[in-house]
Parts: sequence; structure tokens; C-alpha cells
Amino acid sequence: MNTRADTPNFVAIDADYKPLRDRVRDELRERIIDGVYPPGTRLVETEIAAQLGVSRLPVREGLRALESEGFVKTLPRRGAVVVELSPQDVEELFDVREALEMLASRQAAERATKAELRRVRAILDRACRALDAGDRVALGRANEAFHDAILRLSGNKLLQSVLEPLQGRLHWLLRQTGDPYDLLEEHTAWFEAIAAGSPDLAAERAREHARLNREIVRRLLAERRQQNASD
Repeated sequence: MNTRADTPNFVAIDADYKPLRDRVRDELRERIIDGVYPPGTRLVETEIAAQLGVSRLPVREGLRALESEGFVKTLPRRGAVVVELSPQDVEELFDVREALEMLASRQAAERATKAELRRVRAILDRACRALDAGDRVALGRANEAFHDAILRLSGNKLLQSVLEPLQGRLHWLLRQTGDPYDLLEEHTAWFEAIAAGSPDLAAERAREHARLNREIVRRLLAERRQQNASD
């Protein structure tokens, strides 16, 4: 099985406050989002346990958690398999994302401090460096970090808690992008509206960005279905 990080040092590297099952879940989620495990991939407990240097139990628990998040399904005689988000899943996720990111952007423009804005600017700088280096994985992670930062800038704890169960699938959506230069320009314009303290413009930038990306993901999924049908 092709992996992002076949490391027996996984336990030592990630030995933090999280339970082992949660660290395994997070690692597997990242591999799915990164495209290391594309839709249809069988996730074999024994193979994953050997790659991560853990027993099968935390792998099994991690897979169950990912099934509840909508990333994995269990099939008879095949076991755990990475799912393909359906068109309905995508539409519903974008509906939620557009509405809540517009609210978060409006509140961020009203509440963000200069120190918080500097941290978001640093994320954009990181994305620019990843783009120059041609590192799409690093660019994807900077993209996710930017969206997560907008939520934090809102200062709305309830909003963040509402989105938390959806974060994994929202991050998956954020990796399904078109031209990375267009993406960075959109993020920069969005950030500048927030930094200028313009709630209406910030909300409009969030709406435009979500709708443009909805169309991109629709097209990508349609192309993928067409390709799968011809194989």
C-alpha cells in the first residue's frame, strides 16, 4: 500500500496528550485528505498497524471513528474502504460552509486583533512559499489553516463547535481546488477585506470563494465519475 509516511516511529513522533486511537485516526484522515488513500482504497488493519508501529486495536478504533465522520465505510468481505463523497454530500457541505464562513468573516472583520491578523498573514505567506516550491500538499494544508483561522478570528466559540464534526470533510473539499494562483488571490482578497474591518465585503468575499469552489468541485467529481465509468 502506497503511504505518505511509512514510519515505525509514529508513536514516538506523535506522543502528545491525545490517546493513541485519536492520533491514528488523525493520521489516517490526513492520508485520505492528502489523496494517499483515494476513494475505493481498502484500509487493511494489519498493514496500517505495521506501518504505524501500533497494534490493530487503535487502528480499528480509528477506522470506526472515520466511518462515523463519513470518510470510510465497511463492506462485506472487503472491510474498511475509503468512500467517495456523493454529489449530495458535496452540495450540503458547501451549503453549510458558505453560510457559516460568511458569518465568521463578518464577525472576524469586526473583532480580529492586529496580532491575530499577523498570524493569518503568515499563513498566506506560507501558502505563497508552497506555491513557489510546487508543493501541493503544503499548499493544501496552508489552505486549510487559512479557513480554520477565519473561524478563530470570528471569536464565536459556538460556531467553531458546530463546524468541528464537519472539519475533516470540509478539509477534503478544500483540497479539491482548481488553479492554485487563483486560490491564493481569492484568499488574499478575502483576508484584506477582513483586515480592513469591512464586514459586508468580507462576507461577500467568503460567499464568492465558496461558490467558485463549489463549481470546481462539481466539475472535478463529474470528471472523476466519467473516468471511472470508462475504466
